[in-house]
Amino acid sequence: MRHFVYFSSHAMTSGNFDVNDLMRAGRMDIAVHFMINAFFLSHKLRDDVKLHLVFYGMPDPPKHIEIQVTPETKLSKKDVGNLIKKILYKYKPGKKTEVFPGCFVEKKSFLKVIEELSEEGEVFVLDEKGESIRKAKIEDGSIFVVGDQDGFPKKELRRLKREVKAISVGPKTYFASQVATLINNELDLRGL
Repeated sequence: MRHFVYFSSHAMTSGNFDVNDLMRAGRMDIAVHFMINAFFLSHKLRDDVKLHLVFYGMPDPPKHIEIQVTPETKLSKKDVGNLIKKILYKYKPGKKTEVFPGCFVEKKSFLKVIEELSEEGEVFVLDEKGESIRKAKIEDGSIFVVGDQDGFPKKELRRLKREVKAISVGPKTYFASQVATLINNELDLRGL
């Protein structure tokens, strides 16, 4: 199982947004594209990915959405924005709520999400100055942390009790959603 953590400093933390104008929802469009590239293949969905969306936008940050495709998952690319909206609407204070099979929402900080995931595998933070993904030793169950256009809270990462490794997907700066595709491709080529 591979884990992706997508951090957005501006994505809305309630379901009160217009799915036809995702850019005005704190750049929710980036989260939607990231999710599409993390899960979708031609004619099927990946069942080897667990996606963690961490939103710090208004009105009630932080929110952590966890999604893993199950056999019951019925999802098309046009439904992704609506899925995130429905998950955020179903948030219940003080608990982790399963909204749909494999889809959860809770109030949890970026640091807490990373700390918990670091117990399951090695954490790699995408950084253009990091080691090339082609040369990095990566094992099954690794966690890949990607930030939005503003990056992610580096101060929180420095407070982690465990080491995180910086990796790069190439010499150019890519969209976050493209990074999901590049990582999936690299892991597919390695048979992980």
